[in-house]
Amino acid sequence: MSADPPASETPVDPAVRRRGTVLLAGIAGTVLVLDLVTKIAAVALLEHRAPVAVIDGFFWLTLLRNPGAAWSMATGYTWILTVVAVVVVGVIVRIARRLASTGWAVGLGLVLGGALGNLIDRLFRAPGPMRGHVVDMLAVFAPDGSAFPVFNLADSGIVCGGILLVLMALRGVEIDGTRGSDHG
Repeated sequence: MSADPPASETPVDPAVRRRGTVLLAGIAGTVLVLDLVTKIAAVALLEHRAPVAVIDGFFWLTLLRNPGAAWSMATGYTWILTVVAVVVVGVIVRIARRLASTGWAVGLGLVLGGALGNLIDRLFRAPGPMRGHVVDMLAVFAPDGSAFPVFNLADSGIVCGGILLVLMALRGVEIDGTRGSDHG
């Protein structure tokens, strides 16, 4: 009578990995398209306008061109943020072939779409390649970003995806769908 191999030694069905990669790509593409469309709309509709109250006292639409990270931290280091985004995109693309966990696919898709959205701004927006300012337009708590950074959909994707990835890791779920405790 032979015992089943441990889960960590059981090969993951290639179809499962393909579904994970397709899910990651679909989510990343959706986040990227929504981010680009909202940024184009924000520039077209909010340029030279006062913040627009959506929920007075809580949520505004406003246009901000951010040369740095949240709260404009790392201003002057936009090229470093660009390189970091390129590395993040490269790492996600590289590990996507091992992907067999739906949670990891969703989290990585959100992060990838967000990283690509902000990377496009850094590469193609003024003042120039590797120094482009990211378009932000969503403000909560204060219309000028003084209480919380003004952000965009790419930022939301990165944060939500990052939170999901941390939760997956804390639960011991590996990228290939196995549990950390399955490994020994």
